[in-house]
Amino acid sequence: MKKLLIGAIYGLCCASSALWAQTTPPVTPPVTPSVTPSVSPRTPAVSELEQSQKAPDTESSDLNAELFYRLLIGEITARDGDAGAGYALMLDSARKTNDAQLYQRAVEIALQSRSGDAALQAAQAWRQAQPDNRDANRYVLQILIALNRIQETQEPLKKGVELASAAERARAISGIPPAYARVSDKKLAASVVENALGTYVINPTTAVAAWTTVSRMRLAAGDTEGALQAAQKAQATDALAEGPALVALELMSPKLPAAEVVVKKYFASNPKAIPEIRMGYARALLDAARYGEAAAELQIVIKDKPDFAPAWLVLGSLQLQDNQLTQAQTSLERYVALNTAASQKTEDDEPDRGLAQAYLSLAQIAEKRKDFAGAEAWINKIENSADMMQAQTRRASILASRGKLAEGRELIRSLPERNAGDARAKLLAEVGLLRDLKQYKLAYDLLGQAVKTDSRDTDLLYDQAMMAEKLGQLPEMERLLRLVIEIKPDAYNAYNALGYSFAERNMRLPEAKQLITKALEFVPNDPFIRDSLGWVEFRLGNNAEALKIFADAFKTKPDSEIAAHYGEVLWATGQRDKALGIWREGQLLNPENETLLETLKRLKVRL
Repeated sequence: MKKLLIGAIYGLCCASSALWAQTTPPVTPPVTPSVTPSVSPRTPAVSELEQSQKAPDTESSDLNAELFYRLLIGEITARDGDAGAGYALMLDSARKTNDAQLYQRAVEIALQSRSGDAALQAAQAWRQAQPDNRDANRYVLQILIALNRIQETQEPLKKGVELASAAERARAISGIPPAYARVSDKKLAASVVENALGTYVINPTTAVAAWTTVSRMRLAAGDTEGALQAAQKAQATDALAEGPALVALELMSPKLPAAEVVVKKYFASNPKAIPEIRMGYARALLDAARYGEAAAELQIVIKDKPDFAPAWLVLGSLQLQDNQLTQAQTSLERYVALNTAASQKTEDDEPDRGLAQAYLSLAQIAEKRKDFAGAEAWINKIENSADMMQAQTRRASILASRGKLAEGRELIRSLPERNAGDARAKLLAEVGLLRDLKQYKLAYDLLGQAVKTDSRDTDLLYDQAMMAEKLGQLPEMERLLRLVIEIKPDAYNAYNALGYSFAERNMRLPEAKQLITKALEFVPNDPFIRDSLGWVEFRLGNNAEALKIFADAFKTKPDSEIAAHYGEVLWATGQRDKALGIWREGQLLNPENETLLETLKRLKVRL
């Protein structure tokens, strides 16, 4: 009966305290120093450590008049601005009664008054009185992290994992990295966590979770090699585990090829891997310009799970990029159908950005087919205001395609500018419109005006260089590209463009190769830059090497321009039937590609 009474009084106090907290500003008690933890006192630092917890049913002392009075006065004084006195009364009462709720209330009063040290003092007192109370340990850990006393977190972190049940321990370990996400010294945090998990990385039941957590902590600390090694150890323990593969996806880069090996091993062990992981792999391949492999992964996803909508959107966008209009339309319409069905089930009124992107892509397909009414119909389906600029840009393109270029440009220019980003987007949209219609002089002049405002904008300088090349102003193109390289030494597209321009004119070939090789240092697998390298090797007379490069590039990215170059080298080396086959394939990919058309005309070939 007494337990019920004290619980009811405590509940009333907490309820009134919560109400007061909403109507009065926070107060600072006479406790120093003051630090505000970065997380809510009701949000655990390690959420999994809390999930299966029930606070121990500790025996409470008799609720006498003195205790009742102290509790009431503690709440009132905290509410009236003397948080220090309220905190002291509550902590003293907690010590006398050994009541977990009173300890927690003392911690909360200190946190609400933004006194981190006082909150830590109460949490430590609670933990000392009740060593096996997971809430007490969690508060200590959470407050130490918030106070940035990272070195001191090792012991409560280790204790927290120890207090988790055997069934929950792996999940508790997996939940550690988010707790340290905001710390300033991430290397120290990684070291502390690794030391705390020393016994768990060798325990078969927790090794995967422990090594994966170590891997994530090392990754956050910038130790990519160490993160990969930990992920490899986690995978060696259990090849079916998702964690190591997810970390490896984040690590994938040309400079760390072993990360992809981890991902591939996971798929080899899990033929029916969850689609989100394979989608992540497909996106990583797209980032690495490995388009053919990305498309293959997407096909696996939709075969295993035909109703996985995101895969259809990415696949459709990729097919549109490759000018596979029929396939792209099928994929995108499938995405729209799946997305609409899902929205109806959830009754979600929030506009979907993916759906807007699908509508824009479908409008582009209709425009390419000269179905301008159909394109306008797709655009009219877009409801998300955030996508209106793209929608209007597509409308401008439709107008220009119908011979109304001036109206199209005016439509873009009339779009509102809420910020500098909008102004830049409008500029790039207008330049793109002019480029697509081969109005290179207008685009060059427009970019020139923009560059006057920011003479070190490498993106605009590069685009202006490409327009200069289209206008035959090759010295100007070279000047602009060298300026881009000077400002941004890792601008691989500028190295490639300059090197390819030399190879195309059959001049300064050693320098051209040097420039293109430099570009490949940044993106080793980019099929278009490898196409440039193949072209310069051909110009240098290294036909065998050129054929090898082109075969690899065309396999990675079937593209009409690569087909034009590949076919010409085959033609020059006497493999004319194979050359015709490659050119026909390129023609199917994009019958309007300028490089392919020029090559066939120059060599007097009819397909």
